[in-house]
Amino acid sequence: MSGADNRPATPRPDVPSPFADGAAVGIGSLPHQDPQAAAEFAISEFEIATIPTLPARSPAETMIAQAALGLPGISVDQTGSIIVEPARVNAGESGRTDLSSDAFVGFKGFLDHATETGLDGSPVKWQYVGPVTLGVALHRAGLDVSTAFDVAGAALRTQLADISDAVSQALPQSPQMVVLDEPWFADLMTPGFPIPPDEAIDRMSSAMAALPSTSLVGVHCCGPCDVATLLASGPSVVSLPASPELVEWSGYLSRYLADGGTIAWGVVPTDGPIPVTSDRFWRSLSDLWCTLVQRGCDPVMLRRNSIVTPHCGLAMHSESAARQVAQLTAGVAKRVKDQSMATRFALGA
Repeated sequence: MSGADNRPATPRPDVPSPFADGAAVGIGSLPHQDPQAAAEFAISEFEIATIPTLPARSPAETMIAQAALGLPGISVDQTGSIIVEPARVNAGESGRTDLSSDAFVGFKGFLDHATETGLDGSPVKWQYVGPVTLGVALHRAGLDVSTAFDVAGAALRTQLADISDAVSQALPQSPQMVVLDEPWFADLMTPGFPIPPDEAIDRMSSAMAALPSTSLVGVHCCGPCDVATLLASGPSVVSLPASPELVEWSGYLSRYLADGGTIAWGVVPTDGPIPVTSDRFWRSLSDLWCTLVQRGCDPVMLRRNSIVTPHCGLAMHSESAARQVAQLTAGVAKRVKDQSMATRFALGA
């Protein structure tokens, strides 16, 4: 399918990827008001430092508002909702990426703190809205389908490159994992969705191609989705909740892992009560993996080419609850890492 052969190269292919073997990674949003406190949390609570957004600090840091900033004919109100003036919108103009604006306070705070504390050389992950979700948002705000998705595509190609450059300038030795957030992918196959699956694949592939080949580039969908279509867009990482429903996609996941793809398993739910230990989440992941192996997935690749995350961002929690979710994620990550290391040892790898 279109885009299937455009998977970006993994960073530093001559050395083992840091984005593997059960590394614990955040999703992005945090509940903090103080950008330095958020940066400290993002670095200390996750094995892979995850650059945060702080929508509780300002609605400008919600993912749609962040991307809409500076687009001609599009403004953001005090609640973070976007307002479009269709007559002023030009699909050929990508706007600007003002990283000094209120929409990027969490981002800038992280880079400042990371530079001061000598994080350079350690891997980092950041997340940004994807072209399908941004296109849907612009269409729902009043733009026709073609203009909405063309504007989204042009804007993201510019913004993703600018943000990646800023990270590289601040942390030149740090490998980057970039994940496009696509919650609307969950509705891609429903009747009346604004664009067909093939177009969604092409737009995702185009956005990912704007990032350097040295970055590990992926896509995150927080709900049940058509995994085959998601994989066809060519991500090097696919980030999904670790639900039993993934078993029906076992053939696609098996081929994806065999081709060197990485799966970010959302192991800790971010809604409902937060338990004390990670045992239940580890058992659920183990049960899912056992079933996938029975369906043909390579058990070694499942462990090696995996990282673990919460289901979604943590902005809706308190800071203490967010820390508990991060620690539960780390608990599952340790189990995965221990098994992966044992497998490497047994195989002499």
